[in-house]
Amino acid sequence: MSEPLIRLLGVTKRYGSGVAELMALKGIDLDICAGEFVAIKGPSGSGKSTAMNILGCLDTPSSGQYLFKGAHVEALTRDQRARLRRRYLGFVFQGFNLLARTSAQENVELPLVYRGDGASVRRAAAAKALQSVGLGGWEHHTPSELSGGQQQRVAIARAIVTEPAVVLADEPTGNLDTQRSHEIMGLLVTLNRDHGITVLMVTHEPDMAAYARRMVTFIDGHIASDAINPNPITAAPADLELSGTT
Repeated sequence: MSEPLIRLLGVTKRYGSGVAELMALKGIDLDICAGEFVAIKGPSGSGKSTAMNILGCLDTPSSGQYLFKGAHVEALTRDQRARLRRRYLGFVFQGFNLLARTSAQENVELPLVYRGDGASVRRAAAAKALQSVGLGGWEHHTPSELSGGQQQRVAIARAIVTEPAVVLADEPTGNLDTQRSHEIMGLLVTLNRDHGITVLMVTHEPDMAAYARRMVTFIDGHIASDAINPNPITAAPADLELSGTT
């Protein structure tokens, strides 16, 4: 059996000290294999967002080990973690986090700018990513000219333009209505199933978590349950309205 892509071993996260000390994570053990679609659930303050920040190399554990492809992330410098993020990770946020006066094309190109890719390479990769999320032909529109669902598709295109191993989605449907939410979840399913991208998604919405093939629930800094979803919702590309008009 192959080694997990991601492994947390005894991970803790402490904020503050003395009477103000808060233990956000209390010895987390978690293995995630390549190609999984995992929903990370839990109430506010459960530790799920702290765990996601550590998994995304945006924060470091107070103790314990974080292994990514066998490398000890907790031992990396800040610059080394940044290089790991640029090479292997893509991020999708609840608030889209698009540059307001910048076109969809330029927003999607941004991770490639940070990586140092040339202009022609960036344009081709961004166009391909936008096409893959159903926004071919919308490259020159700014966020104000796009619906919420379209803006989140641009954000997903930006997350996958570097061809990451893992997409980390933090409440990706939190700002969308029900129909748009299910379209975005169907898109994440398609990227996971057809492109082999590992998807880790934080959500508090049971109907969105139902798309994941595995559900990990956090409570009070511990993993309370870790279970396979026997009947995940699946959506073939033909089931999605990806014309770019929604």
